[in-house]
Amino acid sequence: MVDHPRARKLAERIQKIVAQMLDTRVKDPRLGFVTVTDVRVTGDLQHASVFYTVLGDDEARAGTAAALESAKGLIRSEVGKQTGIRLTPTLEFIADALPQTAQHLEEALREAAAKDAEVAALAASAQYAGDADPYRHPDDLEEDGDDAAAATGAAAGTDAEGTGR
Repeated sequence: MVDHPRARKLAERIQKIVAQMLDTRVKDPRLGFVTVTDVRVTGDLQHASVFYTVLGDDEARAGTAAALESAKGLIRSEVGKQTGIRLTPTLEFIADALPQTAQHLEEALREAAAKDAEVAALAASAQYAGDADPYRHPDDLEEDGDDAAAATGAAAGTDAEGTGR
């Protein structure tokens, strides 16, 4: 989708107008605590999608949706007056899924933190399967080298001095 600067400016202006209208002019008792989160305008400036969130339960969301639908004409006429464009875009109010998405993400983060704590508790009480330090060090190689030479000599049939007697 091409980002048109004029559509973006109009969307910002519509967002301010709608928020102001909901705060001051729309006096519907069904209207809850509404926040206009975003407005998207099509490239031809004919249609505007207004995204909103409502604080409250499902009943408050349903009442607010009905109130916005009934006030759509009043809000659209005010948008036309304040923007001064020739054709006022049609308005569509869409409930934003932002709160549900944020709640889902918080639950996933909480679950991940609990699993991290469980792994950390298991790691704190864990013991090594073998030696604590499984790697060879230079001082260990000298000791192993003497033992290896003696074992090699015995297998070849020579004594420790290598004379073969």
